[in-house]
Parts: sequence; C-alpha cells; structure tokens
Amino acid sequence: MTRSKLSVQDICSIALFTAVIVIMAQISIPMPLGVPMTMQTFAITLAAVVLGSKKGGAAALIYVLLGAVGLPVLAGFTGGIQYFSGPTGGFLISFPVMAYMIGQGVDRFKDRKGGFILCLIAGTLINYVIGVLMFCLLMDSTVMTAVSACVLPFIPTAILKAILASAIGFKIRARLGALVCA
Repeated sequence: MTRSKLSVQDICSIALFTAVIVIMAQISIPMPLGVPMTMQTFAITLAAVVLGSKKGGAAALIYVLLGAVGLPVLAGFTGGIQYFSGPTGGFLISFPVMAYMIGQGVDRFKDRKGGFILCLIAGTLINYVIGVLMFCLLMDSTVMTAVSACVLPFIPTAILKAILASAIGFKIRARLGALVCA
C-alpha cells in the first residue's frame, strides 16, 4: 500500500487556509477602472508564510479552482469562469504562483530575511505582471493605463498587507511549529 504525501493534518491546514482566503476575499473596496482592492493578497501571503510553498500554493490553487467552478468564493461572493476571463482574471490566475513563490522564501531562506523579502517581492510582482498583461489584452489597454489602474493605486496597501501578513504569518508559524509547517 502506498502512502499519500499529504497527511490528514496537511489536508486540514490547506483547507483552513483556503477558507481564510475565501473569507478575506470578501473584504473588498471598489476602485476606479474595475479592479477592486481586496484582502485576497493578504490571505495568499499569510497562507504562504504559514504553510510554505507547496501547501500555501495548494490552498491558493484550491481557492482559484473553487471560484472557477462557480462557487461564490471570489470577492463580493461571486464565482464562475467569467471572472477569470475578465479584467481581474490575471490577478486571480496568478495567486497559486504568487503563494508558491512567497512560500519558497519561507522554505529556502529561514534564517536569511533578505531572501524571504526578495521572494515576497517576486511573488507580488508575478501577481502584478500577469494581472496587468491580462488587463491589457482584455481591455485593449496600454501598459501605462493598466499599471495606472491596476498597480499604482494598490502599492501602499500592498506593502502594508505584505508586512502585516508576513509578521502575523511568522508568529503563527512559530507557535504552530511542526504541526502545520512540516
């Protein structure tokens, strides 16, 4: 009999953080040009810091898949594939990659904060680049317009969310230790 690489505890941890992402997605502030400010990226960062790259990425992937099949887990209790082919679709699609990249910073650079910070920035940049590219394609927009609509208004809150999610995540990770982080 072969054993699964995921324990029941791993599955529960992934499910718990998927639920955290769903809940945090409902905190949404509408912005001009159709891209709302949500707490999804806070929750994605939190999941990645607490769970690491693979389990954090899995939580984000499950969240994206739940939204894609139509469950009302996306911002504003919405769901459906149409949200992945709309102006914010690139941001949604990139969440698992973002979580994986940030989690790599936790997994690989435990004792070197600079390495974690680089992975945190890289994960956020991946989210912005994929989001901006899809926005440009779907909205027939210039890169400058897309950056003005999708990136610039969000930089201050993105920095704040990344700092808070990292600080809270590392505290949770330290308290739970091997229970969640192994």
